[in-house]
Amino acid sequence: MNTRTVALVPAAGRGLRMGGSVPKQFLALGGQPLVLHSLRVLQASSIIDEIILAVPQSEMDYCLKEIVTKHHFTKVIKVVPGGHERQDSVRHALEAVHDDVNVVLVHDAVRPFLTESMVEEVVKAARAKGAAIIALPMKDTVKQVGVDHVIERTVDRQSLWLAQTPQAFRRDWLLAAHRKAHAEGVRATDDAYLIEWAGHPVSVVEGSGENIKVTRPEDMVIGEAILASRKASKNV
Repeated sequence: MNTRTVALVPAAGRGLRMGGSVPKQFLALGGQPLVLHSLRVLQASSIIDEIILAVPQSEMDYCLKEIVTKHHFTKVIKVVPGGHERQDSVRHALEAVHDDVNVVLVHDAVRPFLTESMVEEVVKAARAKGAAIIALPMKDTVKQVGVDHVIERTVDRQSLWLAQTPQAFRRDWLLAAHRKAHAEGVRATDDAYLIEWAGHPVSVVEGSGENIKVTRPEDMVIGEAILASRKASKNV
């Protein structure tokens, strides 16, 4: 059975919540562009065969020269133009995947604390069951609040999980789901939703609290703290 796995990295967001003119995936974390951290892990992973990066059309030359070539990301076989929204960027990258690929992994460029263990575990789960995501069980008390900002009820958190990336799927499942969603105008904030919508089960692999998504300026501060902590633990 074919076990080739390609990683898709959507990195075409405008990062409006971050402010400034630089897209957040290119902001410096630990002195290096945010997207570099995830690409480094995917490059090192023995379970990933190729990487396809989706970036803003205006940033394609920059990414090829200053990210891919400069840092020797030999697994990056294509840099494709992203779309208006994340879902469009994933679809564009997915259409560039060869038919002989069995599993595709999708990981947001703005989650810089990806680990090789996460990659391996979620891909193995997808190979066994067809679809899997990294997620965290909900720890906080969850309140359902009405339009008047008054609590309506407390939601049982026991079965609630927070979805993260990486997420991994059978290529044919994900491609069919994306094409159907595009044709019918269905929008989703993650790929697992489209797989669920298409009628396939999705398994969960527990992730890490460090696997944060950088969306606001304060997330960069948290990110620098995580980097410092990791560096300190290596020096102990």
